[in-house]
Amino acid sequence: MNDLEMTTVRTTTAAPARRVTYRTRGQAQGPITRLVSPSHVGELIKPFVFLDYFDINPGRSPAIGFHPHSGIATLTLLLKGQISYEETSGTKGIIEAGGVEWMRAAGGVWHTGGAVGAERARGYQLWIALPPEMESIEAEAQYLERKEFQSQGPARVILGGYGEFASKVSAPRTINYLDVVLKKGEQWRYQPPDDHTVAWIALHAGKLAAPATVDRGELVVFEESNRALEFEAQEDAAFILGSAVKHPHELVLGYYSVHTHKQALEKGETTIAEIGSRLQAEGRL
Repeated sequence: MNDLEMTTVRTTTAAPARRVTYRTRGQAQGPITRLVSPSHVGELIKPFVFLDYFDINPGRSPAIGFHPHSGIATLTLLLKGQISYEETSGTKGIIEAGGVEWMRAAGGVWHTGGAVGAERARGYQLWIALPPEMESIEAEAQYLERKEFQSQGPARVILGGYGEFASKVSAPRTINYLDVVLKKGEQWRYQPPDDHTVAWIALHAGKLAAPATVDRGELVVFEESNRALEFEAQEDAAFILGSAVKHPHELVLGYYSVHTHKQALEKGETTIAEIGSRLQAEGRL
């Protein structure tokens, strides 16, 4: 071919950015902001069915007291401060900054806790809808310190697996939950597993381009797809990211419970009532 002959230039078209389909700042209730509830945003991003961000002064910590759950697991991720916890499954202690408490309510449990110490307690409490084979089994709890979690690049792996690392938390392996920190100007690309079509982030510091702008205090939901997510920190930024296989079951709701069918809910509520009666007899309610 000489210089006068026509040549064919092949170009590739980049996949379009994964769109933000929903955003919210939630509803503030004193020091707690509810970002996700099972009857609303939780339907969009299930198995993630509930998310609270808390920023609590321990000297003015609201009285939480014992309350029940069934059918779900709760995960408390503490960013700063200290939080006490106690479950009727037998665990009790203090969550330190960077630590995580995983509580699988499943067949039924009561728990309590609150901010302690001198520093403001900041973090998230997440509820995860459990699959049918886990929603009615025995309750258990697991506490892990900051040092028990590993990071792939800027992302600390709280649940599931990312890159070379897997979480020690005994959660369903269809879920990833990451704690991400980016410096201003840093870029990061998250490629979810092929079957993870649910994805969302909640930003508690800074500002992001994702590629749409996300401001501090916002939770955004991305369109259902397994395409990568692209982020650039417009300011020093910190956020949590969830991705998962879509929970295929209906959310059957009780006051503190989420199950996949009515019979499981009834069973869970029966167990909750029995534990509650025991706590009353012990003078703890």
